[in-house]
Amino acid sequence: MGLSIRAYARHRGVSHVAVKKAIDTGRISQLPDGTIDPVVADAQWAANTTPTRRSVADLPSDKPAPQVSAPAREIPQTSAATPTRLQREAPEVPTPALSSGGTSLLQARTVNEVVKAQTNKVRLARLKGELVDRSQAVAHVFKLARAERDAWLNWPARISSQMAAGLGVDAHVLHVALDAAVRQQLQDLGDLQAKVD
Repeated sequence: MGLSIRAYARHRGVSHVAVKKAIDTGRISQLPDGTIDPVVADAQWAANTTPTRRSVADLPSDKPAPQVSAPAREIPQTSAATPTRLQREAPEVPTPALSSGGTSLLQARTVNEVVKAQTNKVRLARLKGELVDRSQAVAHVFKLARAERDAWLNWPARISSQMAAGLGVDAHVLHVALDAAVRQQLQDLGDLQAKVD
């Protein structure tokens, strides 16, 4: 009978989650009763763990290494025709926490890739002519609105004499009335706030 997962984790100096993951990925094996033989598991751990994933327990120490018996040395090997899940996957890089907020290196890389994808999408849309520069568009709309406002402010002076002759009224009185009405209309339009997203 071997050690439980938690007992083996204490033996290795790692978390029980790391041991469970090693079992799930096939890096170490369990006995038929679900326990772990520490000698066999230590040998499998050393053989199946990449150098970047080795724990403090894997570092050389002053105490002599335990002797592995002949049956324990016989670690099951897989054939080249049926690669294990570990061989198919790239070695995982540990993802330590970068800040106290809990953002991991993997999350930061994911955010970075999303930003790159969005930036490339915007660049492509600009190259296709589907996007315009916001500052240029705002300046152009402002210029058009100013030109329209000036045209309306000049309209009463141009039209009032012709309208006064047709209506038979004083041209100056009509000009003042039209000018006041146009300015009021422009004032009402100016109170509308255009929202540019």
